[in-house]
Amino acid sequence: MPDKNNPSKKTEIIDGLTIKYHANGKTIWSKGEIINGQAEGYWEWYRIDGTIKRSGHFIKGEAVGEWITYDSDGKVYKVTKR
Repeated sequence: MPDKNNPSKKTEIIDGLTIKYHANGKTIWSKGEIINGQAEGYWEWYRIDGTIKRSGHFIKGEAVGEWITYDSDGKVYKVTKR
């Protein structure tokens, strides 16, 4: 989810997606669309090594539907419903 606790993360917008980086400023931490200041649509979060960690959808900033957590190999580890 968007990191309200750490607004200092390097952030850029590419093709309409807001991309935030880990503290190292090089590897992607999260990416997704922000509309009117709220997360919207499909989002992904990544570990510092670049592997996907979690994915899910937002509607007006609220987590909805199926959320997937991935293991360190990028395989589905857990699926939860919101």
